[in-house]
Amino acid sequence: MNAIVSLRGVSKEFGRPATLWQRIGQATGWGEGPPILRALQEVDLSLMPGEALGLVGESGCGKSTLGRVVAGIHAPSRGTALVQGKAPMQGGRKATTRVQMVFQDPFASLDPRMRIGRTLAEGPRAHGLLRAGEEEAAIARWLEQVGLSADYAERFPHQMSGGQRQRVAIARALAMQPDVLVCDEPVASLDVSIQAQVINLFLRLRRELALSMLFISHDLAVVRHLCDRVAVMYLGRIVETGPAAQVYAAPRHPYTRALLESVPKLSVDGQPARIQPIRGELPSPLRPPPGCAFHARCPRAIPRCREERPTLQPISAAREVACHRPEDA
Repeated sequence: MNAIVSLRGVSKEFGRPATLWQRIGQATGWGEGPPILRALQEVDLSLMPGEALGLVGESGCGKSTLGRVVAGIHAPSRGTALVQGKAPMQGGRKATTRVQMVFQDPFASLDPRMRIGRTLAEGPRAHGLLRAGEEEAAIARWLEQVGLSADYAERFPHQMSGGQRQRVAIARALAMQPDVLVCDEPVASLDVSIQAQVINLFLRLRRELALSMLFISHDLAVVRHLCDRVAVMYLGRIVETGPAAQVYAAPRHPYTRALLESVPKLSVDGQPARIQPIRGELPSPLRPPPGCAFHARCPRAIPRCREERPTLQPISAAREVACHRPEDA
């Protein structure tokens, strides 16, 4: 079976144009160019049809940038990003509607001046997915898919709760008839009770519509519940991938293990267990360290880790790890 999303060697860099003095300094060898933020570095990743892939890691590691590359919002600086065998962006413009994105903050991602019905119909109307006279029935159907009544079509975003706004954001994505849904922290801004409702909604929609999902989150419990496979990202690189059950049961990269050990949990007697936070800080993507980017925070680092960057290598039929000592994890 061919992957519906395929990333090969994808890198994404952000920077501003060099000033006159910086160009002169570069030409004479007396100065440096403008700083470059390396958000993604040589990412290889695939998403299979009907699969839910969780992308986890600390804030600032590049998860959202990767989601935007898949959705066609950002073009990769290097490498290839393909959706159904075609680039999601061509000539600086989004070239496909088959990938849609659900953002973290539904209040910021919805136009406060537009009623919900108009918000849902705007995209399908612009892309010719709606015929004349079908709009009202289609809006009601999309709202029903996410558990809202047709009456909500006349409301503005400020007249709805956070959970209802996020359901509208999901309905707006579904209205474009996507094959792939990129969800960027879609429950992070919601109350815990509302989070459960939205997660169950994702599970139902995925089952009924056969959607492929890239689910970006720092909440490892949500990813474990929702996703078939997990990819762990650190400083713009994928450091471990594999089936969710196997990765959670036996992490092979020290960073994956550290993430899991930092999750609050209850001990056998019902008392909170001691949390082991990851020591140190995430390095700056402006100046990534040499060798393995995690070596300064890794308790198992050896001299080789400081000098040689590990590449993603298979350790079983379904798992890959970028570590010089995966057996010790």
